[in-house]
Amino acid sequence: MKALCVTPNRDLEVRELPAPVEPAPGHVIVAMDASAINHGDKTFLRLPNAAGNALALGRHDVWGASGAGRVVAVGAGVPARYAGRQVAIYRSLERSPESVGLWCERAHVPATACLILPEHVQARDYCGSLVNVMTAYAFLEEIADAGHRGVIVTAGNSATGRALARLAQQRALPAIFLVRNEAARDALREAGAEHVIVTTPGFAATLEPLAAELGATAVFDGVGGDLLTALAPALPMNAVIYLYGFLGAGAPVSLPTVLFMAKNLTMRRFSNFESRTVKDRERLRAALAALEAVIDDPLFRTHCGERFRYDQIEAAMAYAPLNGAKAMLVA
Repeated sequence: MKALCVTPNRDLEVRELPAPVEPAPGHVIVAMDASAINHGDKTFLRLPNAAGNALALGRHDVWGASGAGRVVAVGAGVPARYAGRQVAIYRSLERSPESVGLWCERAHVPATACLILPEHVQARDYCGSLVNVMTAYAFLEEIADAGHRGVIVTAGNSATGRALARLAQQRALPAIFLVRNEAARDALREAGAEHVIVTTPGFAATLEPLAAELGATAVFDGVGGDLLTALAPALPMNAVIYLYGFLGAGAPVSLPTVLFMAKNLTMRRFSNFESRTVKDRERLRAALAALEAVIDDPLFRTHCGERFRYDQIEAAMAYAPLNGAKAMLVA
């Protein structure tokens, strides 16, 4: 089969590999329909220690963490209901030395890295979805365990932001979403989000009383940089800023020490792989079951852009439309 593999120089190249035939216990073989190229795929390839992260694990150095396809074989111990079903995959949910990454024609992954999709949807519409939906779910579980009663979400109209909007709504959890423009605000409001603030100059004056009223002491920050610098003074007492993304690129965050002392602020990173939802296998299974029941919600679909063959990988990695659509790799 054809596959996209990582070279020692951290490049990607198309190789011919033996297709997996007999799944290992607990694993499934999936005929891949499409794989999304996520921001993390590009980021981790650039990091010198990428071999230690969850995207780089598995056999044959095949890359790719997000995708969708149809199960063609199930290993011992895998529930029979997976057989023949189309699934969305987030390979990093379950680390296995037997895994074969998703940028190939036939992937080999643990069943607990897969979410069964209903037959009335197209698998490729969810080729980048599970990473975002599971991130949102695991985060909400974490802040519930920590006793937070409300949340502020930066990059509110991102894929993870939209997933948080729906899942917070289902939990009746007060949520405030920060977005860059009025079009994003209107889109989230049409999807049912009640509190959406455009981050134009002076937005913190609107955010501060609303955050206090809703008890929004958890911040899911996927931006950092200047936005975090501007919003931190508007946070309620005892707020915790969970750092997840870095859309703000290399812009520094500048906060006075007195702000931490006066408001008892905390900053920490959030990682799917360190969350109880992913680390605890029973909680992971429960999360997958809960998400399986709602995955066909339109807010959970991948924003799919152009399709690329494996031999077009350079163009696919460079693809970055202004609307945020993801490149799709298809065999």
